[in-house]
Order: sequence, then C-alpha cells, then structure tokens
Amino acid sequence: MALEKTPLCNFGEKAQDFNLKNIDEIHYDLKSLMGEKGTLIMFVCNHCPYVKAIAKEISETAEILKNYNINSIAIMSNDTKNYPEDSFENMKTFAKVNKFNFPYLIDETQNIAKKYGAVCTPDFFGYNSDLELQYRGRLRALKDLTPVQDSENELLKAMITISDTGKGPQEQNPSMGCNIKWK
Repeated sequence: MALEKTPLCNFGEKAQDFNLKNIDEIHYDLKSLMGEKGTLIMFVCNHCPYVKAIAKEISETAEILKNYNINSIAIMSNDTKNYPEDSFENMKTFAKVNKFNFPYLIDETQNIAKKYGAVCTPDFFGYNSDLELQYRGRLRALKDLTPVQDSENELLKAMITISDTGKGPQEQNPSMGCNIKWK
C-alpha cells in the first residue's frame, strides 16, 4: 500500500465523459448520471483501508447531497487481476454492505482514471452544474484510519456550497489513500 495525496484542485477543469458498466450490469455515461446542481465523482475500491474507513459515511453523504440536487458516482479503476478483492462481483458485495445509493462503475481499461488524473482511493472530484471542477479534497480528517468525529464533513460542506453558488471552497485539504493499482 503506497500512500498518496490528491493534488490541488484545478478549478474549472471539465469533467471527462465515460461509458462504464455499473454493478447493475448496465452501462452509463456522464450525462445520464450528472446532477442538476452538481456531480460528485469518486474513485474508490473495495480493498483500500482508507475507503473502508469512510465507506458508510460516503453513502450517508451521497444521500444528503440528493436533497441539494447533486448526484454521486463511484468508479473503481484498480487492476482486478492482481487485486481480486476489487473484482466486479466483489464490487457488488461491497456496495451492498456499505449501502451505496449511487452507481458503482468499473473502469476496466483504467482510461477514465487516467483522463481524470485520479491518483488514489478515495479521490473525490466535485463538479458544479456546468461540470466544472470545484472540489478535490477529502471527506473528513482521519487519524489511524478512523474518521475524526469532531471534525467536519468537508466534502459535504463543499458540495453544498457548490450547489448553492457554483463555486467550491478556495482552501481544500487533500484526500489521501492507497495509490490506484495500475496494470
């Protein structure tokens, strides 16, 4: 496990289109999944301890964001041959256990992760209604792979601000986690 931190937000960068298979076996593109006031795209996986530490809170956050007309999308881009815990079948189980209420897509070619510049799991990309990047930070502070409960949910706060104003916060703390497992 190589610890990576996300780079600074490249404000205004446009979201990249995709056509990926969801755990429901249906392919989706970005336009069919985007939210009216914003879209949260998350690069996650099943085996990363950083993702596991916040998976249930990711689901809770996505549920709250629906009230702000923000849709959430998770993408799994890891090499499943060398990391079988991240297989498509295991994605279905992981989503069910963690009550994912949003699409969980597989990026088998890893091209989408590369287009986005994703570096780790979790890696959060928060877009406004024009699909312009406004957030590239963390969900909340972690200490020893445990969410710091008296810290704020920075992702939720940023995405609500994006819904209200179209702009993300200028100061953002990077997300960190396991590096993407490239083929």
